[in-house]
Amino acid sequence: MRPMAFSRSASLLLVRQCLRRLSPTCIALFGAAAAGAALAQPLPAGLLPCRLPGFEHEAACGRVRRPLDPAAPQGGQIDIHFAVLPALARNKHPDPVFVFAGGPGQSAIDLAGSWSRLLARVSNRRDIVLVDQRGTGRSAKLACDEPVPTAPLATVLPAEAQARRLANCRETLQRLPHGDLRHYTTWVAMADVEAVRQALGSPRVNLVGGSYGTRAALEYQRQFPQAVRRLVIDGVAPPDMVLPGAFSVDGQAALEQVFTACEADAAICRPAYPALRDEWRALLAGLPKEVTVAHPGTGAIERLTLTRELLLGLVRAPLYAPALAAGLPQALSEAARGRYEPLFALASALQGARSASLAEGMHLSVVCAEDVPRAGAAAEGGAGAAGADFASAFADQYRRLCVDWPRGEVPAAFYTVPPAPAAALVLSGGADPATPPRHGERVAKALGAKARHVVVAEAGHGVMALPCMRGALFRFIDAPDDAQAMQVKADCAAAVPRPGVFVPLRPAGGGRP
Repeated sequence: MRPMAFSRSASLLLVRQCLRRLSPTCIALFGAAAAGAALAQPLPAGLLPCRLPGFEHEAACGRVRRPLDPAAPQGGQIDIHFAVLPALARNKHPDPVFVFAGGPGQSAIDLAGSWSRLLARVSNRRDIVLVDQRGTGRSAKLACDEPVPTAPLATVLPAEAQARRLANCRETLQRLPHGDLRHYTTWVAMADVEAVRQALGSPRVNLVGGSYGTRAALEYQRQFPQAVRRLVIDGVAPPDMVLPGAFSVDGQAALEQVFTACEADAAICRPAYPALRDEWRALLAGLPKEVTVAHPGTGAIERLTLTRELLLGLVRAPLYAPALAAGLPQALSEAARGRYEPLFALASALQGARSASLAEGMHLSVVCAEDVPRAGAAAEGGAGAAGADFASAFADQYRRLCVDWPRGEVPAAFYTVPPAPAAALVLSGGADPATPPRHGERVAKALGAKARHVVVAEAGHGVMALPCMRGALFRFIDAPDDAQAMQVKADCAAAVPRPGVFVPLRPAGGGRP
């Protein structure tokens, strides 16, 4: 139901009552009045009222028709869908915030609830625009059938099973009207985003991106610098990063931090897990092996082959969130003794927290075109000291998947990061296993004098969502000019501590539970 638009006299009466008694009901009604006033404004041409998951107010949805192949503008067409979360204030600013989702493969529109909460202060006077990048969400989605959560682990986790599933998916996608998988690269998709900006009539926009969304935002800025007012990128995945290889190096570094933090914790972690590194090395040395484990979703006892690649994937998943990584010492110690349930549970906890499914076809179309061809030259996934345990596991996996995946062309300029045309805020989590500060540092240097790099040492993958950072984000975007934006303090989360290690309760008589 569309919220009621309050009349001017009713709104004034409500304000007077609220000034006299600030009850929770009054505050809620005042918020509804503001939302109603915003939604009562005429919608831009071509947009229709719509409801989005997790967003409590009415949004406006639209689409732009775009050529599937930019080189054949009269050929096959696809619809790029977008949604506008309207500013609450009637007198809003003309420069909306464009949000770029992660993955690659996430739908920005499906994350409307999360983005609306994260950007709540920003959205008071600025529209939030969510564009489903081509290949995701409602925009010619390249989705693969995902295994059901209750499927036996041995049928879905092995690399061979995943490869078969994705090969079948590729064949299915290629039969779709929009199934030419060469045309879903980042640089092509950013021209779609520019078409959305023009359709909305926005003179300039503020860009906010996280994870892969940082690569998309950087590419939009490279192609359309005149349209960018502010840039916020969180967990930077630069265009020249070579994702699969970097996964090994950065995952290794994050795991080393877990070991080092445990060894430095003389009060709790070190006494509880005194031989953690040795147990980890012994666990790796014993693979592959047949193991018995309870399914984390059903509890059914299953047998499967635990390979090095599978183990590394299980360990890497909880490293994304320090609160989950705090359980790794216990999980690895238990796994070294043949009890794998804690490790599988930690990995599935992150999977269960995902608020939007990944369009795996789009994911592979991007990575196979932009990253995998450069993996050999980068040597980031090698077996050197920085990635000794992870070696080239992730790079090898993507190489196998990409052998038969149609590969789009990527211009050389895509891999460059020109100086920022406007103030840019670069955010990195020091414990991030995917996009740690080394990538943000390089990008901030390339962006130049208008960029600031803020590192939260004990944060994982994503800094914007930390409570105090939301205010910093608002002040950065709201600043009237670049000089004032660069003066905004954004180090409020610098002292956030690493979560304490998890140690399970022991029976009264000692020993393991």
